[in-house]
Amino acid sequence: FTDIRRWPTRSMLWLDAVGLAAYAVVGAAKALSVGVGPLIAITMGVFTAAMGGVIRDVLAHQPSTILGPEIYITAAVVSATAYVALFTLGAPAILAGVVAVIFGFGLRAAAMTRGWQLPHYTRKDGNN
Repeated sequence: FTDIRRWPTRSMLWLDAVGLAAYAVVGAAKALSVGVGPLIAITMGVFTAAMGGVIRDVLAHQPSTILGPEIYITAAVVSATAYVALFTLGAPAILAGVVAVIFGFGLRAAAMTRGWQLPHYTRKDGNN
């Protein structure tokens, strides 16, 4: 087992972006395979991806990414929704999965490289 704290932070964030999109798709696909509706499948995909990020943050001894203003959960929603929509419309599972991962990763990558963030609250004293 490699000590995850030794990984450069930037590398870990890029690998996490891929994992976030992929696990959102895997979670949504698994949910659909047991017969739940589309909204529940999307929710399960997002939960699966988010918990992977929480586990990463705990192992890396870092503050949780999902609590900040970064575009993180939104990217998981995009991946899971794209997969469910494409699969429901009749696309083959593998094609729907690849396209959905690209969409989610693309959003997360753009947010990371361009500094996109969600609106967030800042107290008058300057602290978040």
